[in-house]
Amino acid sequence: MEPDVSIESMCTIRIAVIPIGQIPRSLFRDYTSLLTLHSKIDLSSISSFYTEHQKSPFTHQPWDSGSLRFKFIVGGSPPSPWEDFQSNRKILAVIGIFHCPSSPDIDLVTDQFACACRVYSSALAQRCFGFSPGDEQLEDGNKKEGNLILFPPADQQTLEMHLYTMMQDIAASLLMEFEKWVLKAESAGTIVKTPLDSQATLSSEEVIKAKKRRLGRAQKTIGDYCLLAGSPVDANAHYSTAIELARLTGDYFWYAGALEGSVCALLMDQMDRRDPVLEDEVKYRYNSVILHYRKSFIQDNAQRVSPLSFELEATLKLARFLCRKELAREVVDLLTNAADGAKSLIDASDRLVLFVEIARLYACLGYERKAAFFSRQVAQLYLQQENRLAAISAMQVLALTAKAYRVQSKASVSTHSSRENGPSHPDTGKMHHHSVVSLFESHWSTLQMVVLREILLSAVRSGDPLAAWSAAARLLRNYYPLITPAGQSGLVSALASSAARLPLGTRCADPALPFIRLHLFPIHPSQMDIVKRNPAREDWWAGSAPSGPFIYTPFSKGETNSSNKQELVWVVGEPVQVLVELANPCGFELRVDSIYLSVPTGNFDAFPISVTLPPISSKVISLSGIPTSVGPITVPGCIVHCFGVITEHLFRDVDNLLLGAAQGLVLSDPFRSCGSPTLRNVAVPNISVVHPLPLLVSHLVGGDAAVILYEGEIRDVWISLANAGTVPVEQAHISLSGKNQDAVISVAYETLKSALPLKPGAAVTLPLTLRAWQLSAADLETTAGRHASMGRQSKDGSSPVLLIHYAGPMGNSAETAGNGSGIPPGRRLVLPLNICVLQGLSFVKARMLSMEIPSHVGENIPKQSCPENGTTGVISSTESKIDQLVKIDPYRGSWGLRFLELELSNPTDVVFETCVSVQLENSSNEDGSFSDQDAAEYVYPKTAIDRDSSARVLIPLEHFKLPVLDGSFFMKNSLADGAAGGRSSSFSEKRAKAELNACIKNMISRIKVRWESGRNNSGELNIRDTMQAALQASIMDVLLPDPLTFGFRLARNSSGIVEESARVESFSSKDSVLAHHMTPFEVLVRNNTKETIKMNLSITSRDVAGENCVEGAKATVLWSGVLSGISMEVPPLQEIKHSFSLYFLVPGEYTLVAAAMIYDANDILRARAKSDLPEEPIVCRGPPFHVHVSGAA
Repeated sequence: MEPDVSIESMCTIRIAVIPIGQIPRSLFRDYTSLLTLHSKIDLSSISSFYTEHQKSPFTHQPWDSGSLRFKFIVGGSPPSPWEDFQSNRKILAVIGIFHCPSSPDIDLVTDQFACACRVYSSALAQRCFGFSPGDEQLEDGNKKEGNLILFPPADQQTLEMHLYTMMQDIAASLLMEFEKWVLKAESAGTIVKTPLDSQATLSSEEVIKAKKRRLGRAQKTIGDYCLLAGSPVDANAHYSTAIELARLTGDYFWYAGALEGSVCALLMDQMDRRDPVLEDEVKYRYNSVILHYRKSFIQDNAQRVSPLSFELEATLKLARFLCRKELAREVVDLLTNAADGAKSLIDASDRLVLFVEIARLYACLGYERKAAFFSRQVAQLYLQQENRLAAISAMQVLALTAKAYRVQSKASVSTHSSRENGPSHPDTGKMHHHSVVSLFESHWSTLQMVVLREILLSAVRSGDPLAAWSAAARLLRNYYPLITPAGQSGLVSALASSAARLPLGTRCADPALPFIRLHLFPIHPSQMDIVKRNPAREDWWAGSAPSGPFIYTPFSKGETNSSNKQELVWVVGEPVQVLVELANPCGFELRVDSIYLSVPTGNFDAFPISVTLPPISSKVISLSGIPTSVGPITVPGCIVHCFGVITEHLFRDVDNLLLGAAQGLVLSDPFRSCGSPTLRNVAVPNISVVHPLPLLVSHLVGGDAAVILYEGEIRDVWISLANAGTVPVEQAHISLSGKNQDAVISVAYETLKSALPLKPGAAVTLPLTLRAWQLSAADLETTAGRHASMGRQSKDGSSPVLLIHYAGPMGNSAETAGNGSGIPPGRRLVLPLNICVLQGLSFVKARMLSMEIPSHVGENIPKQSCPENGTTGVISSTESKIDQLVKIDPYRGSWGLRFLELELSNPTDVVFETCVSVQLENSSNEDGSFSDQDAAEYVYPKTAIDRDSSARVLIPLEHFKLPVLDGSFFMKNSLADGAAGGRSSSFSEKRAKAELNACIKNMISRIKVRWESGRNNSGELNIRDTMQAALQASIMDVLLPDPLTFGFRLARNSSGIVEESARVESFSSKDSVLAHHMTPFEVLVRNNTKETIKMNLSITSRDVAGENCVEGAKATVLWSGVLSGISMEVPPLQEIKHSFSLYFLVPGEYTLVAAAMIYDANDILRARAKSDLPEEPIVCRGPPFHVHVSGAA
């Protein structure tokens, strides 16, 4: 059998093309390719070369439309024993090709060509073509006559034209030779025979039958030459005669051959036009051809030479003629019959050719799997020969079938896929179902393994170590679950032995192990965030999102982005890293000599590392590198040096594999089999590299550990900032973010600004003042107990964050600065202030306390000044600050003292000392607002609170009394208590409410409760909420004074002249009044309102038992003047006095009390007295004043 046969093969002239002399293979290949351009010569073009010596036997020669067809047999071929049966199998012409510079001896070349032509006895024309001759060779060639033709050096187009002319000459010569042969055969006859005729000695009867058959066979042979001469009508006439004679003589073999030739003549006559009628005629005739070939086999089944090959060839010819999608069923039936006949073929080479042709026809129909099956049959026939050339052929055939079995090498599909898909990113972010199916089909696993083993075997036999390594790598990587541990070790040995035969640094397109997937593409850490720069704004960082770990940010909501992939910015010269996960699902230890990131853009220096993976294990590693130049970067995968060969592992391939495993299309998930958790698909972001930027590196002076503070503790810390980049910092701004921002009391902004520009390598230290915040109830619950880290704050995100936006130079281009494009971005340093708050002193409860303290009447009285605006101040040079703090000025408010009692608990393991300080003002306005100018701060003695103990702290509130009782405060108080929720307040009401709240906050801000611990730490308790809650119900009693205040003073002079400065003395005074003496007194009544008050004043004296000692039968005090029923009017914000004298009969302790009943009380007085009845009298009672009466001297 012959390859590449078709119905038209019978009209093709075979020409052997052979090299002559020493000619390079490349040149011989080039010259041969020029010849193949002229495989068809029109009859009309050879008229100038054709000479009709006698009348042509081709009476119906189509000179206008006919042609001669050539088939060039490069290197020649041995004679076929079937040449007489089919004349197209003969070598009818020989063309020798030599290279003149390589073979300068023309005579030697001529002799070599003549010797080579002797092998081809059937050749009717010989030509020897010489290319690129020299001048001397041209002269020698012109002298020689015959078949030597020299082509002078010229361009390719000229050579093609010369060769076309020479092929016309050869065509004309062959045509004339065909005419001679036919004329000779018609006149004298011809004897033709086939291997079927020489099987045994013919009997006499068979000799007679052979003589009868000779004429029919001669007519069939003449028809063959008519076909070769391009005359289908003449050929059809001879074939018809041969068919009739063969039918009469029962020569079925030649009958089939003549009928086959008539079909070729029919197609030639139709000039390649096809219609259904023609196809039906061809199918009918060829079915008859196949049938008669089979009959010739049945007649003599004892023959050693079988005509089965011609039957199969006829079947293949018909299948090739019908080979198209519409007739696929008929073609498949023909090919199935041909495949069944392969079992009866004697010659293995015939089976090889048959399987090749069947595979080709199935491939033409698009039946890739059937084509791959028969291609494997071809490869197996090659492998049976056990020689290197056969192994190379087998490997080439299996490489073609690998695509159908989905086990092809990546090197064979990379170019094809790039041409189909066009340029694209290495990671598109999508994985399609059809791509997964095309790569992995689990139900083919066993067959795919067999194919790969055959490729491995053929590669080893052919001596191709790279192909062997590739096949072993594909087999191990894709089918490790189906391979036993011993088989895996064998593949590792094959990989090692193949790598040993390869040069160092050899690369292969097919990766082996390990499996590599993208674990994480780390975004810039918070210390290296990159922020877009807006040169049009002073706050250039505003409105731009940092390169944080989120794909979506609210800043980028309005921006148009054609890609859904995340954007990532790298900086030239700054190391970056990518986390990848490696998996070794096999049962041997895997040693990766080196692995590094694959960056085809070339602007990245990757750092290789080596890894060892134990059996059936996975590991996450960090791969790093440094960008070297500005521009985009793509990271499609990793470069791995393992098993002695360098391969590229693409992340996309592993993503497809994992998707196939999830859909059941792949045998196993290598990462899951190694115990690695299932991860979401990580997309490779769009990476761009920018120019070098400054880089601030921060650390806390004294250590980067958490700053441990007790609640309310105040401490100074220092942060060092150093520029670790190669560009100076020219702009910087500090801001706060996160929770508990008020914990940062102060930041040295000016220190940083004064250090700009911060050059590379320079550093600056920023002081910060921190104050620990109050732990919430939830925090206290989670840290309850003494051993729960001492109340340590464990909640994440509670510490404030220091944000430093900084940038380098803007650039020198004015155009760049104008439009903002190409401006180097800035950076954001996120510095969490790692504050760990421990529970300190805790509030147990708070309550309001009140008490009355009597004053002493004496002579050493502090002086009081009364400014024109009606305010009152106390001046004392001898009293201590503590006495001044607890003494109550009767002209400032009620004598009843009010304290805020705070019960504090110490759950820690250290001792706390608390101290209450009150900031007093030296002046206050009528509207109740305070002035901080020259304010004095009075401090109580310290109170120690031991571990696991409690203590009470008293906070006095009397010094916060307002000097004037005004109606506006009652309105404020009612608004603070809350009006109807549905009513909207007017502007004035809202203002009054705000003023009242401001008064409360001002008062609270003047009271401080500070603490110190045994570790020399200090802080301040946050009592704002506690005091505000305690004062909410009694704010009027605390802030507002009584309408009237009373005071007593002594008048020693009988003339009544009393020092203007005489007032009430303090508790520490030891002066006393003598008994049995008439002592003059004065009572002073002050009006604290802005309206005149009419009242009825009464004075009484009581002893230590509280009994009235002025009235009654047991009175011990005599008086002079009026003590009761004293009617008087007190002007607004003024005071009046009333004089009287007392005579104490018995020494002892006495108290003086003044009281007044107010007439026609207005709404303000009733509101202050909390009286709702309009007729109810309002009584103001003064504080008790203590009088010490001593005996007579």
